[in-house]
Amino acid sequence: MRVAYFDCFAGASGDMILGALLDAGLSLDSLTTELSKLPLSGYRISAQGAKRGTVAGTRFTVAVDEPRSHSLDEILNIIGESTLSQRTKEQGSAIFKRLAQAEARAHRLPLGEVHLHELGEIDTIVDIMGAVIGFELLGIERLFSSPLPSGSGAVATEQGVLPVPAPATLELIAISGAPIRPSPPEAELITPTGAAIITTLASFERPTIRLERVGCGIGARHLESIPNVLRLWIGEDVTSEEKGSLILLETNIDDMSPELYGYVLERLFERGALDVWFTPIQMKKNRPAVMLSVLAPRGLEGTMVETILTETSTMGIRIRPIERHESERRVIEFQSSLGPVTLKIKRLYGKGLAISPEFEDCRRLALKHSLPLQRVYQIVQAEANARLS
Repeated sequence: MRVAYFDCFAGASGDMILGALLDAGLSLDSLTTELSKLPLSGYRISAQGAKRGTVAGTRFTVAVDEPRSHSLDEILNIIGESTLSQRTKEQGSAIFKRLAQAEARAHRLPLGEVHLHELGEIDTIVDIMGAVIGFELLGIERLFSSPLPSGSGAVATEQGVLPVPAPATLELIAISGAPIRPSPPEAELITPTGAAIITTLASFERPTIRLERVGCGIGARHLESIPNVLRLWIGEDVTSEEKGSLILLETNIDDMSPELYGYVLERLFERGALDVWFTPIQMKKNRPAVMLSVLAPRGLEGTMVETILTETSTMGIRIRPIERHESERRVIEFQSSLGPVTLKIKRLYGKGLAISPEFEDCRRLALKHSLPLQRVYQIVQAEANARLS
């Protein structure tokens, strides 16, 4: 699987992301052609080589004839009426919806009353849609990111002077559960546009990559302590190859006490099994029996075999290779009205598919508030869907 990793050591912005993509091999002509599929005019894009300190890369810029802010509905219509691919439309729309949600939370307004200000201007639309287009043109299937640096100080905007990180940026980080780290430069390192793209589409972990190329996106700032550069690592995800290399171990057992099976399951999970299950079967002489099945990484074959042979009465084990596809998963701490709950967020291509509260947390809250467990699930699920979708 072809993946990209955002190395945000000095932050990220929309123009830095585009600069990194172009520096990594994205054709400016191809980008221009794809952007022309949007019913949008009055702008020009350009790219040129640049340096920050000793780091060389590409500086991407958007020149706008007449600045004009668009509403969320207008932007979604522009994307929807384009002839871009369906995946690009969905990802672009998801980013702008997340951006509007963050603005609504920052200003304590209903979503329908949010004004995007400069975040709805043409250059922001070009930055976000250009980034999504670039990921598709370079064949990038999944995105990953380092923790985001906080920066510090203040920044001037149309809405006046705002603290860094800007309120919308901070809300984007909070909504997604992205990790944020302290950073020394007194400057805005993560812009709302950069945060919207990365927190919507990327998983915050570092994969093991068979590196093919590195793109450096040059930012507009000249920082004293670090070069204002975003690095984009692109290559094949070796981590996903390793996760996909699985084995299925099976054995039939007809002479073991049923009370031992639970202990066997616990031991297998403790030693790294990904899944364990039991299936009732019928064996020779019409004897009822149980088939033990264990899914595990190939590298744990010896451990799994030893555990099964030691902890059960079986004399032999069948083994065969298995492949599987996995959706993206993000685990976050969610503050519900009943208390903190761990949520598992299922995602595909950066789009949220489902939110699942952790059973043990819901059980704890049900006992604490003397509520039915099913009711706790309903409350947490509704609140999570309202605030995170």
